[in-house]
Amino acid sequence: MIDPDKPLDADELLTLSDRIEDLSPNDAEWVGRLWRELIRLRIRETAAHAEEARVHHEPDPGITELDEQLAQVALDTAEWLRTLWDVGYMGAGNFRSDPRSTFPTIDLEDVRKSSLFARIRQGKHALPFPPPTRRGLPWHELVEGGEDDHPVSAEIIPDEAGVPFGAIIEACAEWEIVHAAADRREFVVQHQGKGPNYRLRLADDGNARLRRESPASVCKIHRQGRGGLHSYTLEWSVGGEPQFIPLRAATWTRAESEAGYWLAITHPEMYGKVRFERHEQ
Repeated sequence: MIDPDKPLDADELLTLSDRIEDLSPNDAEWVGRLWRELIRLRIRETAAHAEEARVHHEPDPGITELDEQLAQVALDTAEWLRTLWDVGYMGAGNFRSDPRSTFPTIDLEDVRKSSLFARIRQGKHALPFPPPTRRGLPWHELVEGGEDDHPVSAEIIPDEAGVPFGAIIEACAEWEIVHAAADRREFVVQHQGKGPNYRLRLADDGNARLRRESPASVCKIHRQGRGGLHSYTLEWSVGGEPQFIPLRAATWTRAESEAGYWLAITHPEMYGKVRFERHEQ
């Protein structure tokens, strides 16, 4: 028995096509038009099902790109949190915690204001020690920039004997006095005993200027060529026997960057105080 609710398959449609030829000319004309319209509808339906299946199984390029972005954000966030835990400072500068202590709560404002997180998102290394802050925000450009003068607000802190031992610069009270001039108007300062030295000059009008000191030591970076390839090595000979540190670099610029990062990790008190000299072998 023929089921009227069951869709016709391809063989049944062909059978109907053969039977149209047995009809009278008048009936064959309108039935043939109806049959051809049925075939067109069946082709459209098949194409629609095929497109739906393709869209369902193939990933949307926009979604794939979003997933990659989210994956990179997740990796960068993991690096940010690891740095905060190991080093012990928050990028927003709102609060601090000692390394390996109770980790502070992070809210959306900390993420938005964190220059450390912004650095990591830009593919830069995080400093292995807290940078100075300026009005509560990390001042990376002071540590990594050139020897430009920076107008600052500054206050010198003396001890009980009146000898300067610390300074408050741009609301950051973690500056140490390395050397003080006899007139107490010019000082060499360093932040938390790490990173470059800076010269702080106080003016009579209450203003002050801060300038990074030129590196006092020189270390050599050697480049060796073999078989068309180059390798870079840092010769570290400050305060002891020479050490030769392999650098993961393919250019002079990258070699100097890697040498500076090695110095920041192993000798943070010397970071920014060493100038690298290129030597070809």
